[in-house]
Amino acid sequence: MPDTDTIALTLAHSPDADDMAMWWPLTGFLTPTGDRLRPPTIDTGRFTFHPMARDVEHLNATARERPLDITAISAAAWPALADLYAITDAGASFGENYGPKLVARADAPLHCDGCVRAQKPDIAIPGARTTAALVLKMVLGPAREQTRLVEMPFEQIAHAVAQGEVGAGLLIHEAQLTFEGHGLKQVLDLGQWWHAQTGQPLPLGLNVVRRGLEDEHGPGTLAEIDRLLSASVAHARANPGQTREYLLLHADTKPEWRDDALLERYLAMYVSDLTASMGPRGHAALERLYAQAQGAGLLPQAPTVDAIDPARV
Repeated sequence: MPDTDTIALTLAHSPDADDMAMWWPLTGFLTPTGDRLRPPTIDTGRFTFHPMARDVEHLNATARERPLDITAISAAAWPALADLYAITDAGASFGENYGPKLVARADAPLHCDGCVRAQKPDIAIPGARTTAALVLKMVLGPAREQTRLVEMPFEQIAHAVAQGEVGAGLLIHEAQLTFEGHGLKQVLDLGQWWHAQTGQPLPLGLNVVRRGLEDEHGPGTLAEIDRLLSASVAHARANPGQTREYLLLHADTKPEWRDDALLERYLAMYVSDLTASMGPRGHAALERLYAQAQGAGLLPQAPTVDAIDPARV
Protein backbone atom coordinates (compact mmCIF):
# COMPACT_ATOMS: atom_id res chain seq x y z
CA MET A 1 0.00 0.00 0.00
CA PRO A 2 1.19 3.55 -0.68
CA ASP A 3 2.91 5.35 2.18
CA THR A 4 0.55 7.71 4.01
CA ASP A 5 3.19 10.44 3.67
CA THR A 6 3.07 10.40 -0.12
CA ILE A 7 1.64 13.31 -2.08
CA ALA A 8 -1.83 12.52 -3.39
CA LEU A 9 -2.46 13.53 -7.01
CA THR A 10 -5.78 13.35 -8.83
CA LEU A 11 -5.40 11.73 -12.25
CA ALA A 12 -8.49 12.63 -14.30
CA HIS A 13 -9.10 10.85 -17.56
CA SER A 14 -11.73 9.87 -20.08
CA PRO A 15 -13.52 6.55 -19.41
CA ASP A 16 -12.57 5.15 -22.82
CA ALA A 17 -10.24 2.19 -23.29
CA ASP A 18 -7.02 4.01 -24.15
CA ASP A 19 -7.05 6.27 -21.08
CA MET A 20 -8.06 3.40 -18.82
CA ALA A 21 -5.28 1.28 -20.29
CA MET A 22 -2.53 3.84 -19.76
CA TRP A 23 -2.79 4.50 -16.05
CA TRP A 24 -3.49 1.23 -14.21
CA PRO A 25 0.25 0.70 -13.56
CA LEU A 26 0.20 3.94 -11.52
CA THR A 27 -3.09 3.39 -9.69
CA GLY A 28 -3.17 -0.37 -9.31
CA PHE A 29 -6.08 -2.60 -10.22
CA LEU A 30 -9.19 -0.76 -9.04
CA THR A 31 -12.75 -2.04 -9.32
CA PRO A 32 -15.54 0.23 -10.65
CA THR A 33 -16.43 0.99 -7.02
CA GLY A 34 -12.86 1.99 -6.19
CA ASP A 35 -11.72 -1.07 -4.27
CA ARG A 36 -8.05 -1.85 -4.87
CA LEU A 37 -7.43 -5.45 -5.91
CA ARG A 38 -3.71 -4.95 -6.64
CA PRO A 39 -1.22 -2.20 -5.81
CA PRO A 40 0.57 -0.12 -8.45
CA THR A 41 2.98 -2.17 -10.51
CA ILE A 42 5.57 0.58 -10.93
CA ASP A 43 7.31 2.65 -8.28
CA THR A 44 5.32 5.87 -7.96
CA GLY A 45 7.98 7.58 -5.84
CA ARG A 46 6.68 10.28 -3.53
CA PHE A 47 3.25 10.35 -5.20
CA THR A 48 -0.01 8.43 -4.95
CA PHE A 49 -2.28 8.62 -8.02
CA HIS A 50 -6.06 8.67 -7.63
CA PRO A 51 -7.99 8.18 -10.89
CA MET A 52 -11.15 10.09 -11.77
CA ALA A 53 -12.99 9.05 -14.94
CA ARG A 54 -15.06 11.76 -16.64
CA ASP A 55 -16.18 12.54 -20.19
CA VAL A 56 -13.47 14.58 -21.89
CA GLU A 57 -15.82 17.46 -22.69
CA HIS A 58 -16.70 17.65 -18.99
CA LEU A 59 -12.99 17.90 -18.23
CA ASN A 60 -12.54 20.51 -20.96
CA ALA A 61 -15.34 22.61 -19.48
CA THR A 62 -14.40 22.37 -15.80
CA ALA A 63 -10.59 22.24 -15.82
CA ARG A 64 -10.34 25.96 -15.04
CA GLU A 65 -13.06 26.25 -12.42
CA ARG A 66 -11.98 23.01 -10.73
CA PRO A 67 -8.24 22.69 -11.33
CA LEU A 68 -6.99 19.11 -11.33
CA ASP A 69 -3.47 17.88 -10.70
CA ILE A 70 -3.35 15.82 -13.89
CA THR A 71 -6.10 15.60 -16.46
CA ALA A 72 -6.96 14.57 -19.97
CA ILE A 73 -8.31 17.34 -22.18
CA SER A 74 -8.89 17.80 -25.88
CA ALA A 75 -5.99 19.32 -27.79
CA ALA A 76 -8.42 22.00 -28.97
CA ALA A 77 -9.16 22.99 -25.36
CA TRP A 78 -5.57 23.57 -24.27
CA PRO A 79 -5.04 27.11 -25.64
CA ALA A 80 -7.68 28.43 -23.22
CA LEU A 81 -6.03 26.54 -20.35
CA ALA A 82 -2.36 26.99 -21.19
CA ASP A 83 -1.72 29.36 -18.30
CA LEU A 84 -2.83 26.69 -15.80
CA TYR A 85 -1.61 23.45 -17.36
CA ALA A 86 1.54 22.19 -19.05
CA ILE A 87 1.35 19.43 -21.65
CA THR A 88 2.99 16.16 -20.66
CA ASP A 89 5.18 14.37 -23.16
CA ALA A 90 3.39 11.10 -22.42
CA GLY A 91 -0.32 10.33 -22.58
CA ALA A 92 -1.50 12.19 -25.69
CA SER A 93 -3.56 10.60 -28.45
CA PHE A 94 -2.88 11.21 -32.14
CA GLY A 95 -4.66 10.01 -35.24
CA GLU A 96 -2.04 8.90 -37.75
CA ASN A 97 -4.07 9.12 -40.96
CA TYR A 98 -7.19 8.15 -39.01
CA GLY A 99 -9.35 9.89 -36.46
CA PRO A 100 -12.89 10.92 -35.54
CA LYS A 101 -15.45 9.86 -38.11
CA LEU A 102 -18.33 11.82 -39.54
CA VAL A 103 -21.11 9.30 -40.14
CA ALA A 104 -24.65 9.26 -41.50
CA ARG A 105 -27.37 6.67 -41.98
CA ALA A 106 -26.56 4.19 -44.71
CA ASP A 107 -29.43 5.54 -46.84
CA ALA A 108 -28.52 9.23 -46.40
CA PRO A 109 -27.47 11.24 -49.49
CA LEU A 110 -24.15 12.17 -47.87
CA HIS A 111 -20.99 10.72 -49.35
CA CYS A 112 -18.17 13.23 -48.85
CA ASP A 113 -17.19 16.50 -47.25
CA GLY A 114 -18.46 18.40 -50.30
CA CYS A 115 -21.92 16.90 -49.79
CA VAL A 116 -21.88 18.01 -46.16
CA ARG A 117 -20.94 21.57 -47.07
CA ALA A 118 -23.64 21.67 -49.74
CA GLN A 119 -26.47 20.03 -47.75
CA LYS A 120 -25.63 21.44 -44.30
CA PRO A 121 -27.27 18.71 -42.21
CA ASP A 122 -27.64 19.03 -38.45
CA ILE A 123 -24.51 17.37 -37.02
CA ALA A 124 -24.16 15.89 -33.54
CA ILE A 125 -20.78 16.65 -31.96
CA PRO A 126 -19.24 15.32 -28.71
CA GLY A 127 -18.63 18.83 -27.36
CA ALA A 128 -17.80 22.27 -28.70
CA ARG A 129 -14.31 22.19 -27.13
CA THR A 130 -13.25 18.84 -28.61
CA THR A 131 -10.61 18.60 -31.30
CA ALA A 132 -13.11 16.66 -33.39
CA ALA A 133 -15.44 19.67 -33.43
CA LEU A 134 -12.58 22.06 -34.22
CA VAL A 135 -11.44 20.05 -37.24
CA LEU A 136 -15.02 19.58 -38.42
CA LYS A 137 -15.37 23.37 -38.49
CA MET A 138 -12.24 23.55 -40.63
CA VAL A 139 -13.77 21.00 -43.00
CA LEU A 140 -17.02 22.95 -43.20
CA GLY A 141 -15.30 26.26 -43.90
CA PRO A 142 -17.80 29.10 -44.49
CA ALA A 143 -20.65 26.53 -44.46
CA ARG A 144 -20.20 26.18 -40.71
CA GLU A 145 -22.13 29.42 -40.27
CA GLN A 146 -25.24 27.75 -41.73
CA THR A 147 -24.71 24.30 -40.16
CA ARG A 148 -26.29 23.49 -36.80
CA LEU A 149 -23.93 21.61 -34.51
CA VAL A 150 -25.77 19.75 -31.76
CA GLU A 151 -23.77 18.93 -28.64
CA MET A 152 -24.49 15.62 -26.93
CA PRO A 153 -22.62 12.99 -24.91
CA PHE A 154 -20.34 11.02 -27.22
CA GLU A 155 -21.97 7.67 -26.42
CA GLN A 156 -25.39 8.93 -27.62
CA ILE A 157 -24.34 10.17 -31.04
CA ALA A 158 -24.48 6.94 -33.06
CA HIS A 159 -28.00 6.22 -31.77
CA ALA A 160 -29.15 9.78 -32.52
CA VAL A 161 -27.95 9.50 -36.11
CA ALA A 162 -29.51 6.05 -36.55
CA GLN A 163 -32.85 7.36 -35.25
CA GLY A 164 -32.81 10.35 -37.58
CA GLU A 165 -32.59 12.90 -34.77
CA VAL A 166 -29.69 14.52 -36.64
CA GLY A 167 -28.50 14.18 -40.21
CA ALA A 168 -24.93 13.24 -39.30
CA GLY A 169 -22.76 12.65 -36.28
CA LEU A 170 -19.14 12.96 -35.28
CA LEU A 171 -17.86 9.84 -33.53
CA ILE A 172 -14.93 9.58 -31.14
CA HIS A 173 -13.60 6.78 -28.92
CA GLU A 174 -14.56 3.17 -29.69
CA ALA A 175 -17.62 4.23 -31.70
CA GLN A 176 -15.18 4.99 -34.53
CA LEU A 177 -14.90 1.22 -34.99
CA THR A 178 -18.47 0.07 -34.25
CA PHE A 179 -20.71 2.49 -36.17
CA GLU A 180 -21.60 0.07 -38.97
CA GLY A 181 -23.43 -2.07 -36.43
CA HIS A 182 -25.86 0.85 -36.02
CA GLY A 183 -26.67 0.95 -39.72
CA LEU A 184 -24.38 3.91 -40.33
CA LYS A 185 -21.78 4.70 -42.98
CA GLN A 186 -18.64 6.77 -42.96
CA VAL A 187 -18.91 10.11 -44.71
CA LEU A 188 -15.47 11.42 -43.77
CA ASP A 189 -12.55 10.39 -41.59
CA LEU A 190 -11.21 13.63 -40.10
CA GLY A 191 -7.78 12.10 -39.51
CA GLN A 192 -7.47 11.19 -43.17
CA TRP A 193 -8.68 14.66 -44.19
CA TRP A 194 -6.12 16.26 -41.88
CA HIS A 195 -3.29 14.08 -43.17
CA ALA A 196 -4.17 14.98 -46.76
CA GLN A 197 -4.08 18.67 -45.81
CA THR A 198 -0.91 18.65 -43.70
CA GLY A 199 0.90 15.30 -43.95
CA GLN A 200 0.97 15.23 -40.14
CA PRO A 201 -0.74 13.23 -37.40
CA LEU A 202 -3.84 14.82 -35.90
CA PRO A 203 -3.48 15.69 -32.19
CA LEU A 204 -6.73 14.67 -30.50
CA GLY A 205 -6.35 14.34 -26.75
CA LEU A 206 -3.67 15.67 -24.44
CA ASN A 207 -2.59 14.83 -20.95
CA VAL A 208 -1.77 17.94 -18.94
CA VAL A 209 -0.45 18.68 -15.46
CA ARG A 210 -1.18 21.67 -13.25
CA ARG A 211 1.70 24.14 -13.40
CA GLY A 212 1.28 25.09 -9.73
CA LEU A 213 2.59 21.70 -8.63
CA GLU A 214 6.09 22.93 -9.44
CA ASP A 215 5.83 25.65 -6.78
CA GLU A 216 4.02 23.42 -4.29
CA HIS A 217 6.39 20.45 -4.44
CA GLY A 218 9.68 21.82 -5.70
CA PRO A 219 11.58 22.45 -8.94
CA GLY A 220 11.51 19.52 -11.34
CA THR A 221 8.15 18.23 -10.09
CA LEU A 222 6.45 18.43 -13.49
CA ALA A 223 9.24 16.51 -15.21
CA GLU A 224 9.20 13.96 -12.37
CA ILE A 225 5.47 13.39 -12.84
CA ASP A 226 5.89 13.18 -16.60
CA ARG A 227 8.52 10.45 -16.22
CA LEU A 228 6.11 8.44 -14.05
CA LEU A 229 3.36 8.87 -16.63
CA SER A 230 5.74 7.73 -19.34
CA ALA A 231 6.71 4.68 -17.28
CA SER A 232 3.04 3.83 -16.81
CA VAL A 233 2.31 3.96 -20.55
CA ALA A 234 5.41 1.89 -21.31
CA HIS A 235 4.46 -0.76 -18.72
CA ALA A 236 0.87 -0.98 -19.96
CA ARG A 237 2.04 -1.40 -23.57
CA ALA A 238 4.57 -4.06 -22.56
CA ASN A 239 1.94 -6.04 -20.64
CA PRO A 240 -1.12 -6.25 -22.91
CA GLY A 241 -2.53 -9.26 -21.09
CA GLN A 242 -2.69 -7.38 -17.80
CA THR A 243 -4.06 -4.32 -19.57
CA ARG A 244 -6.87 -6.36 -21.06
CA GLU A 245 -7.52 -8.00 -17.67
CA TYR A 246 -7.89 -4.55 -16.12
CA LEU A 247 -10.27 -3.35 -18.82
CA LEU A 248 -12.41 -6.44 -18.36
CA LEU A 249 -12.90 -5.43 -14.73
CA HIS A 250 -14.73 -2.37 -16.10
CA ALA A 251 -16.48 -3.98 -19.07
CA ASP A 252 -19.99 -4.23 -17.60
CA THR A 253 -20.81 -0.83 -19.12
CA LYS A 254 -18.45 -1.32 -22.08
CA PRO A 255 -19.36 -4.65 -23.71
CA GLU A 256 -17.23 -3.81 -26.75
CA TRP A 257 -14.17 -4.30 -24.52
CA ARG A 258 -14.98 -8.03 -24.51
CA ASP A 259 -14.25 -8.13 -28.24
CA ASP A 260 -10.54 -8.99 -28.31
CA ALA A 261 -9.95 -7.97 -31.91
CA LEU A 262 -11.76 -4.64 -31.60
CA LEU A 263 -9.99 -3.76 -28.35
CA GLU A 264 -6.57 -4.66 -29.74
CA ARG A 265 -7.21 -2.55 -32.83
CA TYR A 266 -8.42 0.45 -30.81
CA LEU A 267 -5.51 0.37 -28.37
CA ALA A 268 -3.03 0.08 -31.23
CA MET A 269 -4.53 3.26 -32.68
CA TYR A 270 -4.54 5.42 -29.55
CA VAL A 271 -1.87 4.00 -27.23
CA SER A 272 0.87 4.39 -29.80
CA ASP A 273 4.52 5.41 -29.96
CA LEU A 274 3.36 9.04 -30.00
CA THR A 275 1.36 8.35 -26.84
CA ALA A 276 4.45 7.01 -25.11
CA SER A 277 6.32 10.18 -26.13
CA MET A 278 5.01 12.87 -28.45
CA GLY A 279 8.55 14.14 -29.00
CA PRO A 280 9.35 16.64 -31.75
CA ARG A 281 6.88 15.05 -34.19
CA GLY A 282 3.93 15.42 -31.85
CA HIS A 283 5.07 18.88 -30.81
CA ALA A 284 5.16 19.98 -34.47
CA ALA A 285 1.72 18.48 -35.07
CA LEU A 286 0.27 20.50 -32.18
CA GLU A 287 1.83 23.69 -33.51
CA ARG A 288 0.32 22.98 -36.93
CA LEU A 289 -3.13 22.34 -35.44
CA TYR A 290 -3.13 25.67 -33.63
CA ALA A 291 -1.73 27.56 -36.61
CA GLN A 292 -4.41 26.07 -38.90
CA ALA A 293 -7.13 26.91 -36.39
CA GLN A 294 -5.91 30.49 -36.16
CA GLY A 295 -5.76 30.76 -39.94
CA ALA A 296 -9.35 29.50 -40.17
CA GLY A 297 -10.54 32.14 -37.72
CA LEU A 298 -11.26 29.53 -35.03
CA LEU A 299 -8.54 30.55 -32.59
CA PRO A 300 -7.62 34.15 -31.73
CA GLN A 301 -3.93 33.34 -31.42
CA ALA A 302 -1.86 30.19 -31.78
CA PRO A 303 -0.22 29.51 -28.40
CA THR A 304 3.40 28.59 -27.88
CA VAL A 305 3.49 24.85 -27.33
CA ASP A 306 5.62 24.10 -24.27
CA ALA A 307 5.31 20.38 -23.68
CA ILE A 308 7.33 19.12 -20.72
CA ASP A 309 10.79 17.81 -21.52
CA PRO A 310 10.99 14.52 -19.60
CA ALA A 311 14.80 14.65 -19.68
CA ARG A 312 14.82 17.86 -17.63
CA VAL A 313 16.06 17.38 -14.07
